[in-house]
Amino acid sequence: MFPMVTGFMNYGQQTIRAARYIGQSFIITLSHTNRLPVTIQYPYEKSITSERFRGRIHFEFDKCIACEVCVRVCPIDLPVVDWRLERDMKKKQLLNYSIDFGVCIFCGNCVEYCPTNCLSMTEEYELSTYDRHELNYNQIALSRLPMSVIGDYTIQTVMNSTQIKIDKDKPFDSRTITDY
Repeated sequence: MFPMVTGFMNYGQQTIRAARYIGQSFIITLSHTNRLPVTIQYPYEKSITSERFRGRIHFEFDKCIACEVCVRVCPIDLPVVDWRLERDMKKKQLLNYSIDFGVCIFCGNCVEYCPTNCLSMTEEYELSTYDRHELNYNQIALSRLPMSVIGDYTIQTVMNSTQIKIDKDKPFDSRTITDY
């Protein structure tokens, strides 16, 4: 008779332990209902990019001296620079400049080492197309300035959690980052 009683006691203890685990997990699930959603509705809401974000490259044709430093520092020799030598001025004249963003790794070396600062990184990150040949931008497409996300009235901007300043006086808890 004793083995049967101890079996019922063990079964009762295991049932209580299982109910406690289920209750604890349910409390954790309920605690997440107070938080703001992490996901955003992408076409209608866009996150504001950080200051050092490396997006599409902007090119200023008038500043370029065709030195080809950008080609030499690129890990994949990506920018295509066409130029001709003006013999009377003994100077290079830039004819064509293009970058294929289907191959570009957005490392930023070309922007960093450009001596005339004719290259800069923009906040534009929407470069998807149905044809990969449309990602080959010439100097006209590269000189186009992107529309700012902040200036577009049809899009609601959402701040990233990494850009939110955490108050030093408040203790850090799980709701500090999402309360903005």
